Amino acid sequence: MYLIDPDNWEWLWTGNNARFLLEGFGINLTIAVIAMVLSLIFGLLLALGRTSRLRPLRLAAGAWIDVWRNLPLIFILLYLALGLPVGWTESYENAAPGFFPEALQTGRVFAAMLGLVLYNSAVIAEIMRSGILSLDRGQGEAASALGLTYSQSLRYVILPQGLRRMVPATVSQLITLNKDTTLVSIIAIQEVMRHGRFVSSFQFGQEVTAPVLQVFIFVGLMFVVVNLLLSRLSRRLELRERRRTAADGPAVGVSGLEDQLVLADER
Repeated sequence: MYLIDPDNWEWLWTGNNARFLLEGFGINLTIAVIAMVLSLIFGLLLALGRTSRLRPLRLAAGAWIDVWRNLPLIFILLYLALGLPVGWTESYENAAPGFFPEALQTGRVFAAMLGLVLYNSAVIAEIMRSGILSLDRGQGEAASALGLTYSQSLRYVILPQGLRRMVPATVSQLITLNKDTTLVSIIAIQEVMRHGRFVSSFQFGQEVTAPVLQVFIFVGLMFVVVNLLLSRLSRRLELRERRRTAADGPAVGVSGLEDQLVLADER
């Protein structure tokens, strides 16, 4: 069978092909991790702005979110790669840590990470806003009745419960972000897709070829492994957070309906 024929996989252990692909995948993972952290931070800030009691702030955050999440990501990447001021890219190149791989020290990587953050923070902001608004209105009213300020009720009551509800959708978007790092190859960043095309377009040794299908199956498997691990981690974090804030644990803030349901399930 063509797909599992050992001759079509000989390229994997010939020379440094596997290592070359793993190095490219490392570039994708580094970009993804940086973009994930920044997207979560800015996404939360945008979500808080979107739910703010200040109308100008709410409208500004809403307009920002609507613009960036409705633009195609590939358009954002191309636009930033071509349109960013030279001073910005040069500043990034000067500030990039020396331990970064050479492929991550170019201004194009800054454009790629900025594009990923702009797009994904807008999407994550809507996910977080939905999680916050999904809580019963009585949660905020109960917090106010206990004398908590608006910021205190957000910190101790609304966000702890809302964030648990956001975990599945947020992780799903982070997995999408990880996969979207393959798009940065269009702006000449030497990541796994470019490495894969390079491997599949050359012949190594005597009649040892790297079929395109097998090369990109291997690339796809690397993404599957990482994304499955990310899903498992999110599930563990979700369960851990629910146990930590369960109603029979230490009294922290105001226990809500979701905590009571978790307690009932555990019993």
